[in-house]
Amino acid sequence: MRSRLRGSAMTLAYERRTISRELTVDVPDQSFTVVIGPNACGKSTLLRALSRLLRPTTGAVLLDGADIHQRPAREIAKTLGLLPQSSVAPDGIGVAELVSRGRYPHQGLLRQWSREDEAVVAESMAATGVADLADRPVAELSGGQRQRVWLAMALAQQTPLLLLDEPTTYLDIAHQIEILDLCARLHEEEGRTLVAVLHDLNQAARYATHLIAMRDGQVVATGPPQTVVTAALVEEVFGLPCRVIDDPETGTPLVVPASRRRTPIGVTA
Repeated sequence: MRSRLRGSAMTLAYERRTISRELTVDVPDQSFTVVIGPNACGKSTLLRALSRLLRPTTGAVLLDGADIHQRPAREIAKTLGLLPQSSVAPDGIGVAELVSRGRYPHQGLLRQWSREDEAVVAESMAATGVADLADRPVAELSGGQRQRVWLAMALAQQTPLLLLDEPTTYLDIAHQIEILDLCARLHEEEGRTLVAVLHDLNQAARYATHLIAMRDGQVVATGPPQTVVTAALVEEVFGLPCRVIDDPETGTPLVVPASRRRTPIGVTA
């Protein structure tokens, strides 16, 4: 399994609070990797480490075999894009201007803004369904609209590796599927390597080619959804009794929570 991006024996911590110890993760090249696990298990912390936002206290994040913290930030930004869990736009900035910032890593003394940049920005806004918002201030948008604008900026960066921390946050179910379909196209048609944190197990199983299941800051299982998403693993990781059946649309694993047997109102046991 070739891996351009990997975390090796990492200890991840915030000040005095340690999240993970001796954590090793490999991201298969040209995969759509999804990280799953319960709240506060270390999923977003892992993504922050892989994206260079959080430096491991021990171990290292390796990009193409080199420590990601030993390489210039602009060089990394041409290879690795990130949609963080929460982002704050500068005051007064408009949608098109914010998306255009995804092109900054490609600018330089000898390369200024070009028609190619303009086209990439337009394509990124169209792909995420925000082209009609181009002239709107970001501050006036709904949470779902802002999320799609930030994703458009990440797409405009045109990196071969793209990390997405809960990309479906604030989105209704229709827009969630649109965004995940877009991610699948980036993986299948353009060969990009994607790593996403998702809370919805069934969406993760439907779209991922590779899953990383975490609990208590450690990796519990990795592999294709068909081998990772089992009733035993779901109960071990999430504490949820369930059945796992084939999704009637895709054949991928579908988690069906066990029924809670309740006594009808007004009936005594």
